[in-house]
Amino acid sequence: LHTPMYFFLLNLSVLDLGSISTTVPKAMANALTGNRSISYLGCATQIFFFVFLVSAEYFLLTVKAYDRYVAICQPLHYGTLLGTRACAHMAAAAWASGFLYALLHTVNTFSVPLCQGNAVGRFFCEVPHILKLSCSHSDYLREVGLIVFSVSLFFLCSVFMFMSYVVIFRAVLRIPLEQGRHKPFSTCLPHLLVVSLVISTGIFANLKPPSMSCPSLDLVVSVLYSVVPPAVNPFIYSLRNQELKDALRKLI
Repeated sequence: LHTPMYFFLLNLSVLDLGSISTTVPKAMANALTGNRSISYLGCATQIFFFVFLVSAEYFLLTVKAYDRYVAICQPLHYGTLLGTRACAHMAAAAWASGFLYALLHTVNTFSVPLCQGNAVGRFFCEVPHILKLSCSHSDYLREVGLIVFSVSLFFLCSVFMFMSYVVIFRAVLRIPLEQGRHKPFSTCLPHLLVVSLVISTGIFANLKPPSMSCPSLDLVVSVLYSVVPPAVNPFIYSLRNQELKDALRKLI
């Protein structure tokens, strides 16, 4: 019953490892050498892989919400709806969607002519900060339109996840206390924590008012947005592992 769940967790862990490896090693090298430069190709590569891995993870989190919905609300159909082939197809679709999404953003962003300097105000390359260096109004608006479409897409994924968990929690609350609600909650709450962490850090990083912008705060926000979620998520995924809990108790 739990094989698909662990299959998706494996994919999410790989995506987290990849996304943190995209930004942190280069930032550490810059800090150790005192050289804060990055090549044009290196910046494009960093944007591509970061957008690819983060977007694929969010699509996979949406699939994970469907997995939890079927497991709790339609358990008799779980093996049929989420067989090995179906899980592989959904995971492949999430990875492929993230790849195409990142390719579209990267090509569109770096086709925009840059004429307002070459300094990016973050410790890694990001699309909004590259666009600030643009001097082409039409190309800038094209990328902004793509960003608006992206926000709408991720909003729909968020609504799907939210509605899935509304149905899940309604079903769980109907379970008599003596039969136990702990197991359904324990399978859903880690996923909810991961989704909340990704959404909250992403919103704060990209929608904070300009009046709050300063170099030190921008650095903290960048770390909060790009490093904290992928670093913490694998630990959250492991909250149901009894051996990990026992080891943590011994350590404390």
